[in-house]
Amino acid sequence: MWKSPDEEFLFCFQLKQMKVDTIITDWRPPEVIEKYLSGGMCGYDREGSPIWYDVIGPVDPKGLFLSASKQDFIKSKIRDCEMLQKECNLQSERLGKNVESITMIYDVEGLGLKHLWKPAIETYGEILQMFEDNYPEGLKKLFVIKAPKIFPVAYNLVKHFLSEATRQKICILGANWQEVLLNHIDAEELPVIYGGKLTDPDGDPRCRNKINHVGPVPPSYYVRDHVKVDYEQSVTISRVSSQQLDFEILFPGCVLRWQFASDGGDIGFGVFLKAKKGEWKKAAEMEEIVPSQRYNAHLVPEDGSLTCERPGVYVLRFDNTYSIFQAKRISYSVEVLLPDHLQPAQRNGKSGDHVEVECDSQL
Repeated sequence: MWKSPDEEFLFCFQLKQMKVDTIITDWRPPEVIEKYLSGGMCGYDREGSPIWYDVIGPVDPKGLFLSASKQDFIKSKIRDCEMLQKECNLQSERLGKNVESITMIYDVEGLGLKHLWKPAIETYGEILQMFEDNYPEGLKKLFVIKAPKIFPVAYNLVKHFLSEATRQKICILGANWQEVLLNHIDAEELPVIYGGKLTDPDGDPRCRNKINHVGPVPPSYYVRDHVKVDYEQSVTISRVSSQQLDFEILFPGCVLRWQFASDGGDIGFGVFLKAKKGEWKKAAEMEEIVPSQRYNAHLVPEDGSLTCERPGVYVLRFDNTYSIFQAKRISYSVEVLLPDHLQPAQRNGKSGDHVEVECDSQL
């Protein structure tokens, strides 16, 4: 949802500036988006609706954001929506009946921490909001296939952008996903890789002529050497010092998710575990869960998550002890996502979770 009426007005103004009515003929996405943003239309379902595929796993969010603007991503997705709407109109003429919506297939095999990066999630949220506001009846059904364990975490981060009507159209399929797809799509219209018989003219089972299967973005496309991100919290860590953030986890299976950026140079980061809240311990006195290492978070913001198998106090430790002359400013965001069987995801500091900050020197 929009944070304010001004934000909504600005986005609507940007849509007008994008000249949506002529975007298919008058605008082409930057080459890096055409080559390295996944997706494509391929085939029709049993009712004649166009099918759109998104292959999420291989997408390189940071590489894309270093190579193109957020506006280009949004504009590209608007162009896709307009092309699909045009295809629905053509199908209506071909079949002699109204075809007003599409079927989507989200292949999320390989979904990982890189896809939970804050700038990517925020932009994806804007795209979902744009879709809800401008194409509310454009989706008939969305099938999620090959979902890994981290998928519920990712879904919880974006589902508030979706209306209840849209959520009801999402089907997260299990091991029998090919069988379910074939119930909705003729085998001749479904790519071989997804259990059908459709191939490209050259026999490619992935139908790459229609569906963009991508990979890492080559650095030669980069137009900037860093992505500037400011998170909700910030702290300045003096030279030869470190900072500890304590998070008490009460239930096994909670996911601890962090994102951070640094000013002034790289920063060390690790996650530790201790038994009691309120007690201060040196790093060497705690159990190391995520090994401490240095990150170039001044160039590209870092993100990660950890499934907490045991209750206890998890300590996120920023390490600047190796820096003799330079203090570092860290902006960060940390969330605790509860297991699905307990409650919806809750954010630390806003849901009664216990958070403590400690500082230590030369540790």
